Amino acid sequence: MSTTESNTFPIPELTDLPELIRQWASDLGFSDAGITTAETGEHARHLQDWLDSGYQGEMEYMGHHGDKRYTPNSLVPGTIRVISVRMDYMPTPDSPKEALTNRENAYITRYALGRDYHKLIRKRLATLAKKIDEAVSGYDHRAFVDSAPVLERALAQRAGLGWIGKNNMLIHPKAGSFFFLGEIFTSAPLPVDTPFETDHCGSCSACLDMCPTDAFVGPHKLDARRCISYLTIELKGSIPEELRTLMGNRVFGCDDCQLVCPWQKFKKPTREDDFQPRHGLDNSSLAELFLWTEEQFLKRTEGSAIRRTGYEGWLRNLAVGLGNAPTTIPVTEALKQRADHPSELVREHVQWALAQHGL
Repeated sequence: MSTTESNTFPIPELTDLPELIRQWASDLGFSDAGITTAETGEHARHLQDWLDSGYQGEMEYMGHHGDKRYTPNSLVPGTIRVISVRMDYMPTPDSPKEALTNRENAYITRYALGRDYHKLIRKRLATLAKKIDEAVSGYDHRAFVDSAPVLERALAQRAGLGWIGKNNMLIHPKAGSFFFLGEIFTSAPLPVDTPFETDHCGSCSACLDMCPTDAFVGPHKLDARRCISYLTIELKGSIPEELRTLMGNRVFGCDDCQLVCPWQKFKKPTREDDFQPRHGLDNSSLAELFLWTEEQFLKRTEGSAIRRTGYEGWLRNLAVGLGNAPTTIPVTEALKQRADHPSELVREHVQWALAQHGL
């Protein structure tokens, strides 16, 4: 390849690069890749409207960073393109709907059953960025995996990777929505892909109707303060009593609005061993998990997204699940063993759970 004195490449070579990027991305385990401009369009206004409504709850960080969250060039000066990638994470074989019906077992969101995705995807993105730099050196590249204020679904939609459904998830017509997203911000003037403008949700409202806690105010409007994912992961204090019975056995995250989506029939099983369930977390009883010591919790959630809730939050969530479980000896005995737990937060939720069983 020949370069100009400024160490940039002629436009024809940049024009050829998108297909190479897609091939490299596929070789690295990504399911798809697209390129867009460093803009988020109307999504910036949607974010501000959501924040103004207070739907973020305790997630105050969503309002931080000024315009950096929706202006890639403000976050990384010089950015003119964003490469968006997706990686499927649904374990196989897996029966999430069946897991929800067994009320003595814990339900954990499918993305958290295996190893934390951040390190794996960030490493792959770094490799992809290196390949791009070797092909067209002289440009800057910076990778992100849910680790900075980035409107990743907005960028992915604009990069042609799918449309944003009524449940705010990015949906691909041939892959559903069970996938992770990652981005590379670059100063290279790459050709861009056509945004995915068509919304294939139509009149369907299954995701809105299925939400156990009625967290959707309307299409594309989620009140996170009622969302089970928020309650079990982001919320650090007491879970509102009026929402506890609605949570069922969901102890870390929730997938209901995705599972009911008709487009999930096209979901792809993950190709990554790291995303397969560990420590039997896809089929463990609430009572068993509730009796883990803190040492066991730390050991068995090492390298797992579940660590985010902390041991105290883990017990809080499990207590609610046990309160909603059938009244059996293993369930009530597990709760009794934690009735005098040092944590006031845990004790409160245990007492509530015992009361649910008439104890």
